[in-house]
Amino acid sequence: MIELLILYVLTKRELTMYAVQKYIDDNFAPFTKPSFGALKPALRRLEEKKCIVSRKSMSDGGKLSVYYSITKDGQQELIRLLLEDLSDNPLQFLSNARVKLCCADLLEQDEKRRLFFNIKSRAVQFKAQAQNILSDEYNHINFYQKIILDNSICEFSNFITIVEGLEKDNAGNS
Repeated sequence: MIELLILYVLTKRELTMYAVQKYIDDNFAPFTKPSFGALKPALRRLEEKKCIVSRKSMSDGGKLSVYYSITKDGQQELIRLLLEDLSDNPLQFLSNARVKLCCADLLEQDEKRRLFFNIKSRAVQFKAQAQNILSDEYNHINFYQKIILDNSICEFSNFITIVEGLEKDNAGNS
């Protein structure tokens, strides 16, 4: 997910590693918070894959700064990352799906439609799994588990409603 975030941020403008981290923190902290230590290796991987390029510049104060920018290959990789399948882990799914939805403005209408469909389908699946556990009379879950499962069902229901709203907006803009 960090590579997707870096590429998305760099579509806005050329940035230093510190500025990339700050932009991610300022815009995505409620969903994910990659560590600064994870940023440098991710930037290196993206540069090796020719998704980004770097240039060094000396500031007026004599400090060397490295600026990163996205390449055409990086833009294609960003679209690929946005459209790739999401995790089978419900906790990772929600976090990653939220990030992808926040970045959907870069996609074409049909790509958005595909992203929304995939996210909604997976959310419906996770909601159904939670409902099945809650309704299974042979499942001996305790009171606390029932409360948490009920909350998960509500969370997935709300999330599905959000995606349906995005689908309607996307259909209206086509």
